[in-house]
Amino acid sequence: MRPGAELLINTLSTPDAAARLGLADWDLVIRQARHASLLSRLGWLFRDSEPQALPPQVARHLASARRVSDKQARVVRFELSRIDAALRPLNTPVVVLKGAAYVAAGLPPGGGRIFSDIDILVPKARLEEAERHMARHGWMTTHHDAYDQRYYRQWMHELPPLKHGRRGTVVDMHHTILPETARLHPDPQKLLAASRPLPGYDCLHTLGDLDMVLHSATHLFHDGELENGLRDLVDLDLLLRHCAAQTGFWDALVRRAAELELARPLHYALRYSSALLHTPVPQAALDAAAAQGRPKGPQSALMDALFRRALLPDHPSCDDAGTPLARWLLYVRSHYLRMPLHLLLPHLLRKALKRHQGSSPMQAPEVEGKPEVEGK
Repeated sequence: MRPGAELLINTLSTPDAAARLGLADWDLVIRQARHASLLSRLGWLFRDSEPQALPPQVARHLASARRVSDKQARVVRFELSRIDAALRPLNTPVVVLKGAAYVAAGLPPGGGRIFSDIDILVPKARLEEAERHMARHGWMTTHHDAYDQRYYRQWMHELPPLKHGRRGTVVDMHHTILPETARLHPDPQKLLAASRPLPGYDCLHTLGDLDMVLHSATHLFHDGELENGLRDLVDLDLLLRHCAAQTGFWDALVRRAAELELARPLHYALRYSSALLHTPVPQAALDAAAAQGRPKGPQSALMDALFRRALLPDHPSCDDAGTPLARWLLYVRSHYLRMPLHLLLPHLLRKALKRHQGSSPMQAPEVEGKPEVEGK
């Protein structure tokens, strides 16, 4: 690991140590945080610091980033109220996922969280009806190419992103948390059954605590969107610390992972959050998760070599000679986990041809840091 690669991680996990950072260190921390979509998180972390605790140049950067995330939080709450109104006629729970759920529920990962869209989960049987209701309220489908539509609607776990015609906000409407063609098959009915109402809304819910942790782990360690891998690991760290006070939480988490076929993502989540961010995971929980989800033989050492590189900020100061290969291999792995080879190979060939032609309609719908969620 290159010198300075852990500066941001150490600052996040041990904020008190920031007092020892000089301006050159802070310059690197801020650049790493910006690339990792964690600058606003740093601003939130140091929001109550004494004026003399941070150099004034740093304090201004962090205050500005915090204002960005505060604005996004206000926009997200407004958009959730509009989604709630649009989907109220379904008369069924609509589950808010990931960043928007953290903000709406006032959970620790919501502080300083930035994101580009809002993810929701509805029962598959109500998907077409939900899409019609969203269209009546201004959210229209994107990705109009016939192949793209078939890719999402036949194989994936979500519709093509819905974009509001006037405000430009983007909603990803899921019917489960992994593609239908994926190797793991968590039952979405179990997730919906354990969801909890969001206070202040008519139909909006959040996942239960156990499922929220498992979904966060699955999104990070199965989907392969590692440009913001450290940010998602920070989400996990904060969720685990928040939930750990519940009696029996760790045993229940391991059991729920087995029930939902998510033992492997949980193993990775506990292993790397504790190793990189010093999340206080009991050894018994680490051992139980490893017993159910750890890969066999040399694969475990290989995954360590890949994830310990790819989960660092996506910034040149954090890269070593093996980092580009690690990220590429995890990208290939994510596609292999999402689709069988007879579907995957033609799909990747089509993506490559589109990219060669200067267009990439199959780009992943959520790319953190894009401005779609900011009100227009």
